[in-house]
Amino acid sequence: MEMQKRTPRGQRVVLVPTPCQEHINPMLQLGTFLHSKGFSITIIHTHFNSPSPSNHPEFTFIPIQDCLTVPLVSSGNIIAILLALNANCKASFEQCLTTQVMKQEPEKITCIYDEFMYFSEAAANYLNIPSIILRTTSAANFHGRSTVVELHSKGHIPFPGMCHTWVPSISFIIARKYTQKMLKLSGRVYIYIFYFPCHRVYVIGAGAPTSSPQIQGSAHLSSNKISFLNKNLFCDLFHLFHDRNGGGGGGEYMLHHDFESPWDTLENFLKLVVKSHDVGRSSAIICKTIDCLDQSSLARIQKHCQVPIFCIGPLLKITTAASSSLLEEDTSCIEWLDKQSHKSVIYVSLGSIASIGEKELAEMAWGLANSKQPFLWVIRPGSITGSDWIELLPQEFREAIGERGFIVKWAPQREVLAHGAVGAFWTHCGWNSTLESISEGVPMICKPCFSDQKVHARYVSKVWRLGLELEDEFERGEIERAVRKLMVNSDGEEIRARAKDMKEKIQVSMSKGGSNYKRKSELVEFIMAF
Repeated sequence: MEMQKRTPRGQRVVLVPTPCQEHINPMLQLGTFLHSKGFSITIIHTHFNSPSPSNHPEFTFIPIQDCLTVPLVSSGNIIAILLALNANCKASFEQCLTTQVMKQEPEKITCIYDEFMYFSEAAANYLNIPSIILRTTSAANFHGRSTVVELHSKGHIPFPGMCHTWVPSISFIIARKYTQKMLKLSGRVYIYIFYFPCHRVYVIGAGAPTSSPQIQGSAHLSSNKISFLNKNLFCDLFHLFHDRNGGGGGGEYMLHHDFESPWDTLENFLKLVVKSHDVGRSSAIICKTIDCLDQSSLARIQKHCQVPIFCIGPLLKITTAASSSLLEEDTSCIEWLDKQSHKSVIYVSLGSIASIGEKELAEMAWGLANSKQPFLWVIRPGSITGSDWIELLPQEFREAIGERGFIVKWAPQREVLAHGAVGAFWTHCGWNSTLESISEGVPMICKPCFSDQKVHARYVSKVWRLGLELEDEFERGEIERAVRKLMVNSDGEEIRARAKDMKEKIQVSMSKGGSNYKRKSELVEFIMAF
């Protein structure tokens, strides 16, 4: 049945977004889509990182108390913040939802909540309101997390018998190169050594796992090999520890000390993943992905799910909503892009959370300058350690680039990626950014920072082959070579062609009669049937 033939007048959808940019955007885009089909939309949100009601006057916005402390918010520990939100918001959300039910009777209400706001499911279930989960990551990453959940349920994570004794002042070592020095060290001290080259993680020393369990539908987990999907879980945790202690790294290994046991943080991470993975009594799952891109992962997920899965992304291609950015967008960059040649500009943005140091900033700057390509560079205020904005950029760099580079604090990314002058995107590989880039046929240079970004970067570069990944530390020569390969050199032609081809496949899927179009129609009918 076509979406236009029935309208859900008298039905309200309550949306509960996670208060992070990567999660707010897709939830509000979903709201815009559902509103265009006749649903009334209410956004119940936390005070922390609250969305702007002025950008969506057609929605009703209701804040609830989140009781987050200033020290917790200032810590930037997103895992701790999400766990606190789920503990703190349950009662206030239930009260708010109860009020909405009383106000809206006899109007029907459906609750769609972000997977990390899982407190919503219990309240909806208590009030007999149907609930649906929105997962804002890729199906590939969701499948990877499913493996982690299964390993945890079998008792294989954390590793059984893991020792919790710590060497004074040294907690563990992360090594990019495993040398004789590391081998001797592991035999002398009671310490953990973690070594991760491109595709493997080696866990050496006290507490290393001794068995090799095989979990159905997952990769092998053994004492010397973990597949890259699981590898990213561990690397991400180590990266968080590194940032927390202001580590700078360098040399053959890095020493980390004076922080809580990493296994405490691992337990919190697993708690969040397990809770968010649980469907509970929710009626369906909405995935912000598209079958022509994530087909194999979607098939594996659907095989093990007991509820329907609706693929709705990328919503930016079917909505004309105002920006839901938490940061002010500088639209002057569009005028600059208008003056550039077709497909000549590399757009650079590492997202709304990641930060880099002065050395990394300099390597990025000179890599871009030496590539000789025009660039639009987003440098978020506060994203450079020890700097308010761009004060640490070398003066020689500014003189060298002249008007060839344009730097802004934040950009209207949807417009930028759709602009004809943009020929490549250096991205952190958050799923919003990745899907937006793929939808516009823009090949990517991937430099992931944490979380699902590492899975997406690996899929972009190794599975979908729509870009390149910078796997080492920031180095100007590697950056220059990557930019020129992706945008200019003949050996990047296949990547550019695949990006263009994938854009066309997505357009077909989202057009009337396409698979993605049909799934959105089915979602509307599914909600109307409650």
